[in-house]
Amino acid sequence: MTVSQMARSIKESPTLKLNATAARLREQGEPVIHLGGGEPKSKAPADAIRSCVDGLEPGEVRYSPAAGLPALKEAIVRYTAEHYHKAVQPANVVVSSGAKQAIMSVLHCILEHGDEVIYPAPYWVSYPEMVRIAGGTPVAVVPTDGSLQPTARDIAAAMRASTRAVILNSPNNPSGVLYSEELIADIVALCEKRGIWLIMDDIYNRLVFDGKRAPNPYLFAHDELERSRLVVVQGVSKMYAMTGFRIGWSVVNRELAQAMANVQSHTTSGPATPSQWAAIGALSGAQSPIDDLRVALEYNRNVLVERLRTIDGVRVTPPDGTFYCFPDFRAHEPDSQKLAMFLLEKVRVVTVPGAEFGMDGHLRLSFCGSTQDVTEGTDRIRWALDPSAPRELDIGGRKLVRDWT
Repeated sequence: MTVSQMARSIKESPTLKLNATAARLREQGEPVIHLGGGEPKSKAPADAIRSCVDGLEPGEVRYSPAAGLPALKEAIVRYTAEHYHKAVQPANVVVSSGAKQAIMSVLHCILEHGDEVIYPAPYWVSYPEMVRIAGGTPVAVVPTDGSLQPTARDIAAAMRASTRAVILNSPNNPSGVLYSEELIADIVALCEKRGIWLIMDDIYNRLVFDGKRAPNPYLFAHDELERSRLVVVQGVSKMYAMTGFRIGWSVVNRELAQAMANVQSHTTSGPATPSQWAAIGALSGAQSPIDDLRVALEYNRNVLVERLRTIDGVRVTPPDGTFYCFPDFRAHEPDSQKLAMFLLEKVRVVTVPGAEFGMDGHLRLSFCGSTQDVTEGTDRIRWALDPSAPRELDIGGRKLVRDWT
């Protein structure tokens, strides 16, 4: 029994694999610190839970339209007006089962076989696989200046006749870097001039620190959405800590919106109705949970960066947002897969290898867990990498003995 060539080419999601590994080790009683996760540990907003429960009370849980419940689309229209200062219509909104499906639906609708999709490195691990699933060719662009901030020149140099789309994720997973307003303006203009789709993965748009704000791509796009190739993807998973509800959305021109709805009607149909009720509550209710989460994340960011800077040889670019940091460990070990496995085996700290994000020698560390986990996790990493550290370390009541140099 064989599977298709496409299926054979797709790798398992490394982040989901790490989650499973961490869970298995914990079940075995191992004192694991998980710095590889991608979901906030705070509770979903009370308004979201109440809205979901109220919808469930009558006991009538039915299919929703393929593009989402009208009430949720109206809430997204209001959200877009408030946070992006852009007036759109419900017909421009497509609700999906998470932002991942939203991007996937867009790719299915715009790509022909072999079309290229450009995205800067470091990039979210799923982009290349999603492009391949949709029949396209992924093209990663590594900044020539060695930084974590791409340039319009690098992206323009990668464009060819077969380039169909660019994906930008800002603030960025895995680096937490917020792309500059100048870069967003240049890429929007470049894509509109060349007739290329620009997919703005804005899932972390409101989780930005130090009083900064994410640039608004609509400020630089064609004023009439129906003539624009700008796609803005959002969702409730990250900013509302509602990962399990699986609700994301796209704001696009009507032609693409209808095509996406058609694709979803033959694949997943409409997203789960109770999840959409919860999303309506989140978007329409109190927004203080986002502020509370951002404050907690910023505090953890500061703790993480401060402690990483005490590790000799580790280079750190402080994240502007998200809940990820992408320090450079090449002075210790250029093979990030090897380093991640070493830290898991020796000190039971889960990290994500930078190679999965297009930049080897780095590790993605998450700070969306508890401050205690961030503190203890980085302390274990420092002990593992510091040859002058004491020979023994107590973790979880168990003594670890250094048996490596």
